[in-house]
Amino acid sequence: QVRLVESGGGSVQAGGSLRLSCATSGLSGSNICTGWFRQGPGGGREGVASVCNSDGRTNYGTPVKGRFTISQDNAKNTLYLDMTDLEREDSAMYYCAARRAPAGTYEAPLNKGFYNYWGQGTRVTVSS
Repeated sequence: QVRLVESGGGSVQAGGSLRLSCATSGLSGSNICTGWFRQGPGGGREGVASVCNSDGRTNYGTPVKGRFTISQDNAKNTLYLDMTDLEREDSAMYYCAARRAPAGTYEAPLNKGFYNYWGQGTRVTVSS
């Protein structure tokens, strides 16, 4: 059974930093793609960052490029999202997502329809 559990959300002032974690279980092997998505009030679920363990190639949404970094610790089965220079517009519920991708998948898309496993989310609130 696949399980994704996010943690690390909280309240921070604009310009601050946070690290989100996503502990995964039930997923092993190569061709595992994982990603972070977010959903603000009244908005759709937006792709933030993604990575596939087969290649390590990362993908970022335009609003977060240069400020957020996705990484993974395969030994700990944990995905991270380091967020710096946070803005009020970054306030949202952040979700971790995963999928066993087809062989030969090297770049994880930021399309929520690609993923079939989701966590419950962790909330990030940025105040000015």
